[in-house]
Amino acid sequence: MPALFLSHGAPPLVDSELWVNQLRTWAAALPRPTAILVVSAHWESAPLTIGSTTTGTPLVYDFGGFPRRFYEVTYGAPGAPDLARRVAMLMPDGEPVVHQPQRGLDHGAYVPLTVMYPDADIPVLQMSLPSLDPQRLLRLGERLRPLREEGVLIVGSGFTTHGLPFLRDPRPEAPAPGWSAEFDHWASEQLARGDVDALLDFRRRAPGMPYAHPTTEHFAPLFVTLGLSRDPAQPPEQVVDGFWMGLAKRSIQVA
Repeated sequence: MPALFLSHGAPPLVDSELWVNQLRTWAAALPRPTAILVVSAHWESAPLTIGSTTTGTPLVYDFGGFPRRFYEVTYGAPGAPDLARRVAMLMPDGEPVVHQPQRGLDHGAYVPLTVMYPDADIPVLQMSLPSLDPQRLLRLGERLRPLREEGVLIVGSGFTTHGLPFLRDPRPEAPAPGWSAEFDHWASEQLARGDVDALLDFRRRAPGMPYAHPTTEHFAPLFVTLGLSRDPAQPPEQVVDGFWMGLAKRSIQVA
């Protein structure tokens, strides 16, 4: 099973016909997963924490200021207790795994899944980002790699640029600010070269910083995805590009 990093968008993602079509087409081209594991930028918790494994746990509406309809969305995918046990087994001795059974899917997980797998008939598990350190997240992806052989689709859900405080035009079709376009171009070049070392050092090397990522949690899931690659130096497929509200929605798939 391939592994993905996708720029998940805010809840209004579902109103973007282009983005919806891109994600639906992407999902349709993938083998059907046995289960889905999501690492979302919207859940930082150490040690590594596993969310609900129970079907029907309420979603986490971790956003504000949107129309009421976005708070009425449901996504009743089956829980994935077997996958939760496998994740815990893959962690090394001395690295604890915590279970937070009441923690449902946040919008970094369920918003893209409502588009990609709208039938909600595939078991889904969300786990936390236990660190924002790129090297640690790369190693985390390496440990999770055996799940790919079991048909599990692992999704790092973030955003290639996320400088919300510096946006001046709220329209979805707004042109990309210079810092967003520069960072996205740089990231695209490093991905095309398979230059993982440069990406790991993005805070110092990437143009557009720190505006592109005043906090780095939305870029962090990329490193889990890169660690999941059988050959991290092999350039991933860059499936989605372009901008939304001026933010880069570049998304990749690793083999």
